[in-house]
Amino acid sequence: MNREENLNQLRDKSKIWDIAVIGGGSSGLGVALDAVSRGLSVVLLEKADFAKGTSSRSTKLVHGGVRYLAQGDIALVLEALKERGMLLKNAPHLTQNQPFIIPIYTWWDRIQYSAGLKIYDWMAGKLRLGKSRFISKSETIKRLPAVLQKGLKGGVVYHDGQFDDARLALNIAQTADELGACILNYMKVSGLVKNDSGKISGLKVIDEQSKEKLEIQAKMVVNATGVFADKILQMDNPEAPKTIQPSQGIHLVMDLDFLGGKDALMIPKTRDGRVLFAVPWHDKLVVGTTDTLREKAKLEPEALQKEIDFVLETASGYLTKKPTRADVKAVFAGLRPLARPKEGSTKTKEISRSHKVIVSESGLVTLTGGKWTTYRKMGEDTVDYFTQITGQTLNPSKSLNQKIHGFTTEIPSGHLSIYGSDATKIQQLAKEKSEWSQPIHPAFPNILAEVVWSCQNEMAIKVEDVLSRRIRMLILDAQAALDSAEKVAQTMAVALQKDQAWIDSELADFNKTGEKYLIKST
Repeated sequence: MNREENLNQLRDKSKIWDIAVIGGGSSGLGVALDAVSRGLSVVLLEKADFAKGTSSRSTKLVHGGVRYLAQGDIALVLEALKERGMLLKNAPHLTQNQPFIIPIYTWWDRIQYSAGLKIYDWMAGKLRLGKSRFISKSETIKRLPAVLQKGLKGGVVYHDGQFDDARLALNIAQTADELGACILNYMKVSGLVKNDSGKISGLKVIDEQSKEKLEIQAKMVVNATGVFADKILQMDNPEAPKTIQPSQGIHLVMDLDFLGGKDALMIPKTRDGRVLFAVPWHDKLVVGTTDTLREKAKLEPEALQKEIDFVLETASGYLTKKPTRADVKAVFAGLRPLARPKEGSTKTKEISRSHKVIVSESGLVTLTGGKWTTYRKMGEDTVDYFTQITGQTLNPSKSLNQKIHGFTTEIPSGHLSIYGSDATKIQQLAKEKSEWSQPIHPAFPNILAEVVWSCQNEMAIKVEDVLSRRIRMLILDAQAALDSAEKVAQTMAVALQKDQAWIDSELADFNKTGEKYLIKST
């Protein structure tokens, strides 16, 4: 992806795009990928970096949704299981089969979870990742050495998918770009353009880097801004009612030895009815999540103290080694864009995770709700409205079988595996200059060649883009990321031809952001 080349496409005032997508998270990228798979001309505009918001702050699971099955949302689970299976096929470098164990402390739990997960297996059909089964107490302890043993009767094993969310978002952007879409980060939509009959005909945009102002024409505009969808809806119509209810989920990251194995732990019902996961990820343990009502959407949400206490307290109830605040390497928070419930209902865990497509009187198409696993189907369902908006015929979707950038049948070994087919190119870069083969931080395997690569090929513009989303150091160990910032900034400055003033500004920005990922010991 080349930002300057894509920016030049935007400067062509005679160009009329078939679809303009606002938002570069999972839902917007899903729309862009599906649209370009049908031969439509597509431009996608993201005001910050790809997956800067919710889409880089997930529980890192590609899942059908065991709890949605318990809530009776069969259609959503069937859809998600199909999408899960296809995503593991299309992006094997970023996804994997993750075994989960539910520890069993009562025989009734054994019966209900075994039965429920057999249905889950059956619903996945040919795309099933593995059979669920009951395992003995001794096998449970062998596979989860740190699990609480008092009263333990065994465990139920089941399989779901795991992935690197921000890397997948980036690779989808690259895939769409390679198929002909115009993809841009740090491009803010400042206004909607309408024709004489009040229908949307384009967008006013500002390049957040140069402050250049541009206007583009589009036959259909899609609002895929997640928790910020209401801002675009109110830009279209100041009287538009609120449609989004932000719900915050936080995750704590700690050393893997708190769990002790390669299997993930799933607690299906905590004291307030939530689900808690402890998932091995990039050699750390990600523990979460919460479901806390928030009134205001923020680009950089912060964990509440009560959420941190809840996760630590709940995890401690199932682990022999009790985690404390001092053990937490990083804390990150994300906001789910849930459909706003009816008056009087505030239980966010009961709000459906299925997506909705809304068409305004002006022709603005808004995609709300949904979850990462079904990003592609959300995109397909949204693009299906193209004929209704434009009157033009639409080719069938081809995104279901689209291989994602980096796809390879031979996954590289080591930490470069997440780059898939690009891994060898990064290794080549490391040979070009000896300093590029140097580690970014002594506790991490990442090298400076990855920083150069991300600037040259992955549209990384800020230090945070690299340390948070190109490599995942900020959410794996916030202090390590803060310690690495200067080295990364200096390397980026050379790759992007920036001066010392840029380095100083970037370090000030990153330090301010990075502090939010540190947990304060009490």
